[in-house]
Amino acid sequence: MRHRFKGRKLGRNGSHRSALFINMARGLITTLDQESGAKAEGRIRTTLAKAKEFQPFIERLVTLAVRARAAAVVADGFKSSLDRRSEEWKSWRKGDSGQKWLTAQAKFIHLHRSLFSVLKSNQIVDLLIRTVGDRYATRSGGYTRVVKIAKRRLADGAFMAVLEFVGEPSVLAVV
Repeated sequence: MRHRFKGRKLGRNGSHRSALFINMARGLITTLDQESGAKAEGRIRTTLAKAKEFQPFIERLVTLAVRARAAAVVADGFKSSLDRRSEEWKSWRKGDSGQKWLTAQAKFIHLHRSLFSVLKSNQIVDLLIRTVGDRYATRSGGYTRVVKIAKRRLADGAFMAVLEFVGEPSVLAVV
């Protein structure tokens, strides 16, 4: 019995599963980039079991990206227009508004590093924070959906699904 065992193994060991999820996350996020040349924006096609297991993983990453975007906006509110090498900037930084900026910047850096530790690419983390963080700034959860495809995979008959970001017009005929 599988009492107190969470999740599906997907025929892989733990490190292979986490590598699979990281690669799927990177693929889903890079489809948001206009230069990627992806068939469908913000959407990947995979098996139903993988999509159901992957959904909580990407939801956590998007939540971190939304929080990082909010921290960046707060930090930009405290930012100074002074030159960083000047003495005025150094005195501003030691002041109250400079300390508020440092605190907000520290939150952003922490969240950025947390995302980087998973995705291992600054370009993908920046794309996630910039595009997805802006898109879902007011949304509190439920950033993705899994849509089951009626047609099964020809090779092994596996159920197929599309995992996509919500909020955009969905045309599944493209996939």
